[in-house]
Amino acid sequence: MEENFNQVPSVEEAQMEVIEVQQAEMLAAINKSEIDTQIATAKQYPRNLARVLNNIETLATMDEETAASCFYVLRRQGKVIEGPSVRMAEIIASAWGNLRVQARIIGNDGKMITAQGVCHDLESNYATSVEVKRRITDKNGKTYSDDMQVVTGNAACAIAMRNAVMKVVPSALIKKVIGKAKKVSLGQSMALENIRQSMMQYFSKIGVEEQCILDYLSVSKVDEIDTDMVVELRGLATAIKEGTTTVQETFFPKSTTPLEATEEEVNPAKDLFGEKDKAPSEKKKGEKK
Repeated sequence: MEENFNQVPSVEEAQMEVIEVQQAEMLAAINKSEIDTQIATAKQYPRNLARVLNNIETLATMDEETAASCFYVLRRQGKVIEGPSVRMAEIIASAWGNLRVQARIIGNDGKMITAQGVCHDLESNYATSVEVKRRITDKNGKTYSDDMQVVTGNAACAIAMRNAVMKVVPSALIKKVIGKAKKVSLGQSMALENIRQSMMQYFSKIGVEEQCILDYLSVSKVDEIDTDMVVELRGLATAIKEGTTTVQETFFPKSTTPLEATEEEVNPAKDLFGEKDKAPSEKKKGEKK
């Protein structure tokens, strides 16, 4: 007796398949309808560029702490890289208006977490997505705990969001704002000496000794740290806080595995802020004394 391999699905199975297809199509239709409505609204109420730029500057320079969190500075392969931080991207997205922004984890293979950031300008109908990877193993190859994976994933999502926003919003528009944020971050009431000590205390709390800071800046004593170096330290502190770099990778690179962030991930606005030729420490190595 021959077996029938072409079995006809039961009525219940057929109904389940139909329901699943209908639900998927319904969700797609709802999502499309929402986006179409948002685009229509954006076209009806376009952004006022002058007001947008004024709002961005007002929010970014409202106080010293906020201003210091709006930019980052770090070094990669002997070059100083600087750009807008995650906080700055949030301010830009909020003030720019008519944007759809989201970030999510799209992969975790036990060694790396992959986050995706998406930004859609509803006025121009220009959208982009960016992926950022972050390692979830220590220098010995041991996988992070669940809590640390969540923390790393959140940092990756924040950076992916920032990079996506900075690929949609013209970077040239915020160059002046970043410059003003740097000035405000120095404060008006605190003397340079007090600012130096404040930065030293902060880095000491996160495990960086004074000598490491001096070596990083290529100076022999704290009194030699000038205003530009203070701005760099503030930017570095922001980069560490938001997960763009780490204490280990910045100050003890030989004792850890390389950071997984590429230069494009680290500096999405490279064409705007550029790369300073070489870090002071790299320059001095080749100079004649």
